[in-house]
Amino acid sequence: MASYNLNDVLKEREKQQRQLTAQEQEQEMALDDVSRVKVLSPGRQVFKRFIRNRLAVFGSVLLITMFIFSFIGPLFYPYGQKQIFYTYNKQNVNYALAKANTTYNGYVLDENIQAERTVVNSMNSNIKKMLEQGQKEMLIAGESAGYRIREAGPGIYVLSAGSMKQVCTTGEGKVLIGNYSSVGKTFTFNGEPVPALEEAAAEKLKGKDGTFTLDGVTYSYARAAAKSYDVYAELSGVNYSGASLGSDFEKALTEAVGNTTSFSFGEKDYIIRKDGALYQVSELTDDQDVRVYTNYTLDTIEQSGRVSDAFKAAALMAAYDSGSFSSDGAEYTIVPGEGVLDIFNAAGENYAEFSSFSVRRYSGEDTMEYSLKKAVSDKIEEMREQNQKTSTMVYDLPQQNEDGSYSRDEDGNLIFNETEMKISQRDTGEYVINCDQINYVIDMYASPSSKHILGTDGDGFDVLARIMYGGRISLMVGFVVVFLEILLGVIMGGLAGYYGGWVDNLVMRLVDIFYCLPSLPIMIILGAMMDAMRMDTYIRLMIMMAALGIMGWAGVARLVRGQILSLREQEFMVAAEATGIKVQARIFRHLIPNVMPQLIVTATMGIGSVILTESTLSFLGLGVKHPLATWGTIINSVSSASAMAHYAFIWIPVGLLICVTVIAFNFVGDGLRDAYDPKAKR
Repeated sequence: MASYNLNDVLKEREKQQRQLTAQEQEQEMALDDVSRVKVLSPGRQVFKRFIRNRLAVFGSVLLITMFIFSFIGPLFYPYGQKQIFYTYNKQNVNYALAKANTTYNGYVLDENIQAERTVVNSMNSNIKKMLEQGQKEMLIAGESAGYRIREAGPGIYVLSAGSMKQVCTTGEGKVLIGNYSSVGKTFTFNGEPVPALEEAAAEKLKGKDGTFTLDGVTYSYARAAAKSYDVYAELSGVNYSGASLGSDFEKALTEAVGNTTSFSFGEKDYIIRKDGALYQVSELTDDQDVRVYTNYTLDTIEQSGRVSDAFKAAALMAAYDSGSFSSDGAEYTIVPGEGVLDIFNAAGENYAEFSSFSVRRYSGEDTMEYSLKKAVSDKIEEMREQNQKTSTMVYDLPQQNEDGSYSRDEDGNLIFNETEMKISQRDTGEYVINCDQINYVIDMYASPSSKHILGTDGDGFDVLARIMYGGRISLMVGFVVVFLEILLGVIMGGLAGYYGGWVDNLVMRLVDIFYCLPSLPIMIILGAMMDAMRMDTYIRLMIMMAALGIMGWAGVARLVRGQILSLREQEFMVAAEATGIKVQARIFRHLIPNVMPQLIVTATMGIGSVILTESTLSFLGLGVKHPLATWGTIINSVSSASAMAHYAFIWIPVGLLICVTVIAFNFVGDGLRDAYDPKAKR
């Protein structure tokens, strides 16, 4: 009979107890694991599967970075997308234009007398006619006054205006005397009244027309409106309005008629005007100076400042008269010289100079300093003497600011830069002064630097700021367009899939139509229409997003329809129908949520393609317009081959951002697809 040791039994039981406890713990742990797996919600399961996909996580990080860059970055970046930058840079320009003055400019002498516009406009041609004919004086007739043009000195002409007193007519023809009204028995004369004719009018004027003789003068008349008659005098030879001026006057008149428009007799001046077959002769009386004309241009000495037209008029009138004049309370002296008129102030200092040779900025502005004008004039005179067509000179030009003013240092002194100026004579006789000038200009295509990390573009905008703001627009376009596609696709696809029958046929034929639409030609036509209408940039952006969304919903509708066709036969839908749930609730609360995983994947992967489409349209000039920035418009700013070769720092970063964004959306879309459908990966 076997014997048992109590200690061995106790040890064996303790060993069995430990084994049992370990097995129970393992079973409990396994049960805990199973329970934990069962407790996980479908969303958490999708999330766990998504984060296990490294590419999907990498794409998510890229997208988050892109959103921070585009939406938060501009808040901390110091520059805006439309901020233009300037810099001092050497620029080759046509700096000035020098030419001999051939045009006569007029300055008002008496503001109380207004010269007729036709007379003022014809002054240059009349002065040139006087020069050609060697005349010192010319009389011309206006509509209501007579005018005298006289040469006050070389290059200076004075226009005076006076009254015209009718003296006589000469020639053969008829002149309108006036109009007689048979109703009121009144005679309205055009000139001096003829009492005998007014008395005889009621008796002589009968019928439609006719003639009669009165005091040796033959008159004719013709019926006019409102029972009135136009009365004409049949004239021949010299017919005076007043007393006869004698045979000597008539001889001088005969010599002048047909040869000139004016003549003098005795101490009086007469103006001849042709009136049909007759010549009207009037005496010019009480004429007063109203304007002075000259082909001189006035240049003030350095720091003298600009002068008024009244100063110029007073100086010109005194040039060949007293030689002294006053303006704005100061006294001046003008001294004629060879081709110049020098003006001195009361202290005897050279104040200004009239010259027959004009040197002005190429734009026509009188902003050049006197010393430069003088240097250019002397150089051109030297070129003329040596019969040269081109020459050069060196001069210190002041540096210009953006507004055209000159740059100054901290002490207020002008900043000068030594510049070589090239003077060239044109075939027209003008001289063009060309040079490299340092101006405050737009900082175009500046290379990357500490101030502008990615440089500037052709409009002087900071490229990095444009890329940040452009990312906002491009990402917003992607999300808005995809949202419109999903919205329209879900509604149309849901209706087609649930109802079927004729509704399904109608929606699917509509889908076929939208599939066949040529999107690019439509966008080209739409872009041309918006260009013609000069539409606001933001409204244009909204229309483009709406157009892309409307043309892209067909694919989403077909996807939703296919999913709903399979889901509506499931048991949960039979139960929903049996419980009497409304059709709207069945579609949008039970069917659509089950399609959402596929829609999320489609939307995520579709955003990238929309961004590419927007960038392409903007690059072609059909999308968003300048100055609003998108990634496509930034690349469009350097669209030529030479620009792309020289300014790679503009388009390469934008191209990389477009590629990274599209790839990131594709990574996220692939990750979501695998997370929602784990079997697809296997």
